[in-house]
Amino acid sequence: MTAAGGFALSGVGFAYGETTALADLDITLAPGRFYGIVGPNGCGKTTFLDLLTGGKIPDRGSVSFRDRPVAEYRRRDLARLVALVPQDFAIDFAFTVQEVVLMGRHPHIGRFASPGAEDWRQVDAAMAAIGISHFKERFVNELSGGEKQRVVVARALAQHTPYLLFDEATSSLDVQYTMQIFNVARRLVQEEGRTVIAVIHNLNLAAAYCDELIFMEKGRVAACGPTDTVLAPALIKKVFGVESRVAFDEFSNTQQISFRYWS
Repeated sequence: MTAAGGFALSGVGFAYGETTALADLDITLAPGRFYGIVGPNGCGKTTFLDLLTGGKIPDRGSVSFRDRPVAEYRRRDLARLVALVPQDFAIDFAFTVQEVVLMGRHPHIGRFASPGAEDWRQVDAAMAAIGISHFKERFVNELSGGEKQRVVVARALAQHTPYLLFDEATSSLDVQYTMQIFNVARRLVQEEGRTVIAVIHNLNLAAAYCDELIFMEKGRVAACGPTDTVLAPALIKKVFGVESRVAFDEFSNTQQISFRYWS
C-alpha cells in the first residue's frame, strides 16, 4: 500500500486555555517513512498527534493531509486513511478481543452492513501479527494492561490504513512485545510503503526503528531530520538535560545511546 501526499503543518499553534501547548509548528511529514516524535513530558507530543487526527483544531495556522485541510475530512473518511493507537484505552463492557479488533473495520463497513470476508481477513491478520490470536475469545475487561494494549494495536492494524499513529503505544509492554510491534510497524513501512508516526519515550527504541526523528521542546520543534543526522549528544542535552554518548552498535546495526545524569 502506497500513499500519495502527506501531512503538512504551517504556523500551527494550540493552547489549553492560557497554557500554550504548541507554537509555530512548520513541518512536513512525507509518506513512506517511520517518524519518531521524542521529547520530555509535557512538550506537546500527544497534542501534535491529536492535530493530525483532527481530534483537536489548531488555534492558529493550518494542518493539511494530502493537500486538504484535516478539518474538511469527514471522520469516517479520515479513519479509512489514518489509524491511531492511543496512550490510554478503557473499555468497561465485556467485549471479546476479536470484537474489539473488529472495531477497527467499522470505517470500512456500511452503516447497516455486516462484516465481510475482507473484514474478517484483516482482523485475523492483525491478531496474528501481534500474537493475540490464541486469546481472541477472552473478554477485554479481564485482560492485563499489557494485553489490552496489544489488542488496541491489533485494532489499529485491522483498520488497514496507509498512516498509522502511535502515542506511546508500547509504554506498558515488556521488551519482547515492544520489539514485536515495532518490527511489524517497520515492515509496513519498508514493504508496503505505509507511514508510521510514533510518539516514543525510549530514545534507543527511536534510534533503532525510525527513519526520521522530531525532537520537541516546550511546544516547539527543536530539530527534525534523518535519525543518524539529528541524534546527537548536544541536542539530547538541550532537550532532555542529560549527558549522553551516541555510538553505532554492530549488533543492532543502529545508533545506540548511553546516558549520564546528575540531579
